[in-house]
Amino acid sequence: MRFYRCLLSLLLGLALATPAAAAGLDNRLWNDLLSRHVRVLEGGHASQVDYAGMAAEREQLRAYLGKVAAVRPAAFARWSEDEQLAMLINAYNAATIELVLGGYPDLESIKDLGSLLRSPWKQPALQLLGKTRSLDELEHELIRGEQGYHQPRTHFALNCASIGCPALRAEAYNGAQLQAQLADAERRFLSDPSRNRLSGDSLQVSSIFDWYQDDFEQKGQTLARYFASQADALGLTEAQRQQLLEGEIDIEFLDYDWRLNRTP
Repeated sequence: MRFYRCLLSLLLGLALATPAAAAGLDNRLWNDLLSRHVRVLEGGHASQVDYAGMAAEREQLRAYLGKVAAVRPAAFARWSEDEQLAMLINAYNAATIELVLGGYPDLESIKDLGSLLRSPWKQPALQLLGKTRSLDELEHELIRGEQGYHQPRTHFALNCASIGCPALRAEAYNGAQLQAQLADAERRFLSDPSRNRLSGDSLQVSSIFDWYQDDFEQKGQTLARYFASQADALGLTEAQRQQLLEGEIDIEFLDYDWRLNRTP
C-alpha cells in the first residue's frame, strides 16, 4: 500500500510539473522592477530608467537573473517559441541594466563601460542556458542568428540603455502576449519623430535600420517596402507611400544618441 501511495504521489507531481515546465519563466520579479523604475514618456515613444531606484533593489534584479540562469536547455526547448523569445528579450534588458549598475552613477553612456579591446556588449554579462554569455552572443546568436527567431520586431524590444534605443517597456514581455507587445513596440518606435521622420524628399530613420537592414529585408522584402507597409505609424500619406515605393523618397540614417536613458 505504501508503494502505491508513493507511486501516486510521484505521478501527481509529474502531472503538476509538466504544465509549469512548458509555461515559460515566471517574470514577476522583473515586471515589478520595470513597473516601479521605468518612466514612460511622450505617449510611449520613449522611456527613462530610474537607475538609482534599480540600484536600491539590485538584489531583486539579481534574483531575477538567477531565475534566468536556472532555466535548463531541456526545459527551455519544451516552451513555445514565443515563451522562449520573451525570456531572451527580458534577459537581455535585465542584464543590460545590471551591467550599467556596475558603473552607475559615474557614466554618461553605456559605452563608457567598454575599452579599446572590448565593447560593453562583448563582456560576460549573464548565465544563460548553461553558459556565460555576452549581450552580443544573446542578441546576435540566440535571438537573431541563423538558428534564431527571425523576427525583426525584436529590435524594438531590446533596450541598450541609451536615448536612441527603442523605449524600455514598463512591463515584462511574456509569451501569451508577445506578438501584440512587439507590434506595439514597433508602432511606438516608428511613430516617434525624433527617431523616424519625413523631411523634404528624405525619410530619415534610426541607425537601427542601417545596422540591421538585412533583418528587415527577409524574403525579398526591401527597406522601402518595409517602411511603406508602416506608412500609418510613420505618418505618411498614400501619395508619400507610393513615392517611397517608386524610389522618389530617399532613405537616410540618423545619428544614434548613446547618452544614458536615465531619469533626470
